Amino acid sequence: MLFPVFGGAREAARRARCQSNLRQIGDAFSLYLSDWSSVYPDTNDPYLWMGRRWRWPLGRYLAMTAHRDPAAPDDPYKSVGNTGGVLICPSDPYARQKWDATSYGYSAAFYHPPEHINSMRAAQLWDPSDPAPPCSPQPTSEVTYPSRKALAADWLSSHSEDKVGWWSWLGSRNYLFADGHVRHLAASRIRPAVDGFPDINLTHDGIRGRDI
Repeated sequence: MLFPVFGGAREAARRARCQSNLRQIGDAFSLYLSDWSSVYPDTNDPYLWMGRRWRWPLGRYLAMTAHRDPAAPDDPYKSVGNTGGVLICPSDPYARQKWDATSYGYSAAFYHPPEHINSMRAAQLWDPSDPAPPCSPQPTSEVTYPSRKALAADWLSSHSEDKVGWWSWLGSRNYLFADGHVRHLAASRIRPAVDGFPDINLTHDGIRGRDI
């Protein structure tokens, strides 16, 4: 009868560790913004939201152990010496096997202008046959609701039984908001995005919009 209690306590500890990770990631974004004239990361890569890709421009601010794979130096999906660190959620069962030990996504609303976000389709975030509009660096001055617009979050709903991504209304996640605070929220608490899901990539009005 004690097993569910112990299991719940263990998961609560993992969720707290994940929240700590996101706070440190938030600190890394702040340092990046200080060095880059208060403009969010944008490498002209429409898939930058994926953890394996946005980790590279923020690497120096994350004390990241990963380095580009010498056998494939131009492949952002591959690294060597990666121990995960703050980029991996302790409850994510797939990150090490599937995503090179990266658990968190970075909202595409921070490198596409709002007018593009409002007309985008979810497939443009991952399907090369459906190209996204051009990227455009977004400044912090455009964030209208910093305490309500998510900057990054668990990609999977790792802290519940439903291991699903942002294109599902199941489960719950830890979210890092633009003002630096972190909250654990059910998907149902997130406002529907342009694609009809709790997708912080395609928040209505992009960087000027709000997810909660």
